[in-house]
Amino acid sequence: MADIISAIRAIKSGAQVSVNNEDIEQITWHDGNPTNITNQQILDKQAELQVAYDAKQYQRDRAVEYPTWQDQLDDIYHNGIDGWKATIKTTKDKYPKG
Repeated sequence: MADIISAIRAIKSGAQVSVNNEDIEQITWHDGNPTNITNQQILDKQAELQVAYDAKQYQRDRAVEYPTWQDQLDDIYHNGIDGWKATIKTTKDKYPKG
């Protein structure tokens, strides 16, 4: 999930800032906001980051369902590459890219 600090740091890497309760009105700039980042810029960047995060949900879903790499190697040993591909394809089909 894209939080306010992530959005700020995507605009200005290394920004020294803290936020109270993820409230756009409660930002404390420890470096004085040297580039004068506006609240709207932050909200726009936060939305952009959220879209990018959401677009990769399939990757997070797949990651928890794939067998461990040890089990995948064992699958290759016992069933060959084609058997392993079939195992992996089940998860890929369940969670397709966007």
